[in-house]
Formats: sequence, structure tokens, C-alpha cells
Amino acid sequence: MQIEVTRDVFPLAEAFTIARGSRTEARVLTVTVTEGGVTGRGECVPYARYDETLESVEAEIAGLPDGFDRAALQELLPAGAARNAVDCALWDLEAKREGRRVWELAGLPKPGPEITAYTLSLQEAPLMREAAAKHSWRPLLKVKLGTPDDMARLEAVRAGAPKSRIIIDANEGWTAEVYADLAPHLQRLGVELVEQPLPAGEDEALRGLDRPVPICADESCHDRASLAHLTGLYDIANIKLDKTGGLTEALALRQEAERAGFGIFVGCMVGSSLAMAPAVLVAQGAAVTDLDGPLLLAEDRKAPLRFDEAGVHPPEAELWG
Repeated sequence: MQIEVTRDVFPLAEAFTIARGSRTEARVLTVTVTEGGVTGRGECVPYARYDETLESVEAEIAGLPDGFDRAALQELLPAGAARNAVDCALWDLEAKREGRRVWELAGLPKPGPEITAYTLSLQEAPLMREAAAKHSWRPLLKVKLGTPDDMARLEAVRAGAPKSRIIIDANEGWTAEVYADLAPHLQRLGVELVEQPLPAGEDEALRGLDRPVPICADESCHDRASLAHLTGLYDIANIKLDKTGGLTEALALRQEAERAGFGIFVGCMVGSSLAMAPAVLVAQGAAVTDLDGPLLLAEDRKAPLRFDEAGVHPPEAELWG
């Protein structure tokens, strides 16, 4: 087995800003696994919030042994970006080797399109209203917040997109008191959920809190080991392959989260269609799909995912799986 790791940079269509900072490009790692003349690919986005860098993730992958399978990989690497890219490349490799699609190998029904959220970057309120109006034709908008002026921004978005469904992502920027104070206004504006309002290490403050607007765990939810702590604090679990460490754990996490009574949210980092492709399988029938990464890029992979009024479509075999 040969593993190759390359760095790829995808310019964004416009600057993307959240409470923690801004970026103008997506820097990703592409992993290519070749065995017996067959090649599979995967992509990951190292994330500084989880102490990952391009260099540290490359080093994790470089430390893998010469031969292993997907089952062994789950023990060789921890949940995170490195395992994600390798795991997804191994799924792709197996699909190509057997001449079947990944959903067949995983015993899943044939997937279809899923309506995806479109993310509005954090800006001053007038600019967010303009952005909302520009994208008001989209059925679901995700609004980046997490500042002292969140209500002005949210009111502006609602004014710009009066008919769109809205979810918001506070990116760990609130306290339990802020959530409680804002909840009636969120209800008035038709907000359907709040993603990670509190810092992951402080989310115990949510226990016993009235949650009239459902709360989704993002930074607090990585893999199945996270679920025990989430019970009683969150209503919905955000599954991202760069957190779970690949499609294998993502599918297992979804099954266990549903069994535990959590709603399912399938999200992404800002990456290309190759990163989103396996997540589309996890997103089938989810309460919220947030796989808009490719829509934020100025350029994408060859054979990119298709987005239309029906949502994000499953990948063609030329891309992945």
C-alpha cells in the first residue's frame, strides 16, 4: 500500500469570517492510497481549534505502517483530520476495487439529494442584510454569530431573507445567560436551532436550562465517546467527518446518536467537493444538512458535487466512492 499526501489550496469566492477569524482560501490535504494498481482519494481540513496543522496531520499520516485496513485504522489514529482523509480514501479504494458504490459496501440505501444550508459569513449588520437578500432564494440559511451585537445582525438577516429558514452558529461565543436572554427573540425571528452557543469546556452550564430553541453540539461532539456527556445538554449532534475521523466512525456515531434520542446535523469544514462527498451519505434524512463548502469556493475539484434546487446530490464515481 502506498499513501501520498499533497497540499491543495482552493481560493474562496469571498472572505469567510466567523467569531474566531477570517480566511480567503481553503487549505486542505488530499490523501491518495494506491494498492494493486487501484487508487482511492480522501480529503481533510486540519483545524487549529483542535490543535491541528497541515504539518501535524501530515506527520500523523506519515507514521502509519505499510499495510492496514479500515478496521485497523480506527486504532492506529485518533479521531481527527488525519484519520478522516485516510479512512475516506480506503472507502474509495474498496469501491473502485470491487466496482461498487460506497453506499452499497456500507449496506446503505441509494442516496438522493439533500437540501443544504448556505452559510452567511459574520459581517456588520448592513452587509449581512445584503448577503441575506442575495441568497434569500435559498431555503435554509446558516448565520454566523457569536458577538455582542448578534441581535442586530440577526434582525438584518431576517429582514433580507424573510422567507428562508434560519439556523445560527454562535461558534462558542455565548454564555448560558446570553442564550436564555436571546431565546425569545430567536423564536420570534423563526430561528430553528443554535449551534454550539457555549465553549465546549463550559457546556455543563446548559444542564437544566430551558431550551425553547434546540441547541446543537458541534465543538462538543466528536465521536461516539462524546455522546455520554452531551445527554441533557444538547438536543442535536453535529457530525463532521474531520471530527469523527472518517466515514466509518461518522456512520457509527449517527446510529448511536439517533438511538440516544439526538437529532442529526451533518456539517463540514470549508473544503472541496471531495471532502463533502462521503458526508452526503451520512446526511441522508438528517434534520439539518450543512455541506455548503464547495459553494463558498471560487474553484473546486474536477467532477464536483452537483447543487441545485433539490439540494446537494451524491457524488459521481469519478469524484469519490
